[in-house]
Amino acid sequence: MEKSAIILAIDSSNKFEEDKGLLILDNKPLLKYVVDVVKSVAEETIIVTTSKERTDSYAKIVSPKVKFVNADPSKGFLGAAFAGFEAAQGKYSLVLPFDSPFVSPDVVTLLFDCVVGKSADVARSPDCEVEALHAVYNTKVALEAAKEALANGALDLEAIFDKLRGVRYMSTMVIEQLDPDFKTFFRVITPLDLKKAVVMLKPRTSTSKKGAAKAARMSIRRPKNP
Repeated sequence: MEKSAIILAIDSSNKFEEDKGLLILDNKPLLKYVVDVVKSVAEETIIVTTSKERTDSYAKIVSPKVKFVNADPSKGFLGAAFAGFEAAQGKYSLVLPFDSPFVSPDVVTLLFDCVVGKSADVARSPDCEVEALHAVYNTKVALEAAKEALANGALDLEAIFDKLRGVRYMSTMVIEQLDPDFKTFFRVITPLDLKKAVVMLKPRTSTSKKGAAKAARMSIRRPKNP
């Protein structure tokens, strides 16, 4: 198998009264947006959750072909990614957060195309920040790097890059050609973000297009692991 997709259903922000993955955005659960994108670009989909209860809830809204694994919530995004890498059968693994409803299939396809021969292919945001949660990794290499970083007490996925060699960083200018508004990096972290997402789904006029771009840029300037 060549390509796996790992969706990290990890939410430590507790900004919503209900499970974020089940929040309805335009008649569709938030998690489903990400699942629907990755099923078109990867051969297997893995969702990492933090409890059997969440797994059972998510299993009701996705294909039975989707694989679930549980991770220790105290290990953060790094621990969740490690669990995903451990379960993945693909040579390369795409990692995405479960709260990014506007991920571009073209962007993740390009990340897969350009990771060959590298330990990772990582997108950069408009602020030139490394987007560790929007990246493709060599599964075996990343598994070992994540294991070592966890042993050193790290919790953030960004810590993996201290252990990786031969990383390709996808430039902002390249991503902009495929996703002009950088909506791929927009994450629903707060109830206000959910309202922004509703606006971003509407047909765009020139004014609304600027608003969508601004909303996406504002979102990705927040801490990556809230």
